[in-house]
Amino acid sequence: MKKTIILGVCGGIAAYKSVELASLLKQNNYDVHVVMTDNAKEFIQPLTFQAISGNPVLDNDDLWKNSTSNGMSHINLSRKADLIVIAPGTANFIAKISSGICDDLLTNLCAARNCELVICPAMNSSMYHNPPNLRNISQLKEDNVKFIGPESGLQACGDSGLGRLSEPEVISNGINNFFSLPKLKNLKILISVGATLEKIDDARAITNISSGKMGLAIANEAIHQGAKVTLVKAITEENVRNGINVIDAISHEDMERAILKEAKRNDIFISVAAVSDYKSNKVVEGKIKKNKSFLSIELQKTSDILKTTKAKYPDLFCVGFAAESKNLIHYAKQKLIEKNLDMIIANEIKKTMSSDYAEIIIMDQDNEKIMPRMTKKLVAGNILNEIYERFSNK
Repeated sequence: MKKTIILGVCGGIAAYKSVELASLLKQNNYDVHVVMTDNAKEFIQPLTFQAISGNPVLDNDDLWKNSTSNGMSHINLSRKADLIVIAPGTANFIAKISSGICDDLLTNLCAARNCELVICPAMNSSMYHNPPNLRNISQLKEDNVKFIGPESGLQACGDSGLGRLSEPEVISNGINNFFSLPKLKNLKILISVGATLEKIDDARAITNISSGKMGLAIANEAIHQGAKVTLVKAITEENVRNGINVIDAISHEDMERAILKEAKRNDIFISVAAVSDYKSNKVVEGKIKKNKSFLSIELQKTSDILKTTKAKYPDLFCVGFAAESKNLIHYAKQKLIEKNLDMIIANEIKKTMSSDYAEIIIMDQDNEKIMPRMTKKLVAGNILNEIYERFSNK
């Protein structure tokens, strides 16, 4: 059945993003009802939301209008809703709802709700870190109110810091996850992530510029969808979510040992780590002195961990990544076949590596699916959906 969402819009410059959010929710087949505060109408005209949602926009005047039923529109609408989403949620709104103040339609509606409430904060960074605001947010979380965001970045006032409204697609994805069943429940997923490091001497090493963002996004989304996740982690810039079993493996040798040990205990292996293809043939003890204009280091090729793992455990559903600078589809298909993989994710290095965004091609032996540029959080959800579909049909 179509879910009904109340989108509450508060007065802030980020209100313009709520227009796109309403559009995304509508595209995802939700019945969207927008409720605006008086301050919100100073930024966006109600007619804009009405045109997008296909429903009349409600505001404070509706508290006093005659109704065809009992004249209590805030009660009637809250009973109908499956979810209330506040975006943007200002410091003023958060303070009022935390204190139980009901002085307009939106606060009345939240107080009378019979469904979950999700708040997407948006405010100046100093306002966000203001101790009373942090206390209000903490209290609401204790009251089981859910939060999406805020994000860190440049703000309309020119300051930079935590307080930006999350992007509409991030909020939309969060709402979709709220209604989705944990489809990966009880599946055991092994994920490798990060950049490995191979020593040259006691002070120097060979590594790469992988941030680990894509692998961590997949791990975080997998555990959110109910999977039991084991993460074999090299060097990353990202934090690991609670509930993930982490095994540190900095070098190629460490990672290979850990993966081959853990693979037999898992249903799916997603190889996202940027593993060193070569390592120094001889690690020098101490530090090589820079007394020469040129220095030659002999490198030896490392083993292919993913190929070895699939060969040893042929029933393990294995997913690889192909980061290429040219001939993307050609090289990805080649890896898919040579390593006997179930699926491979192809992406261009310059468009993906170290970025918060990715544009990928998902490939198996028979099909190719192009995913447009989006945040790695959203990419992770799409990748896991494709993996689940293929794994279930295997």
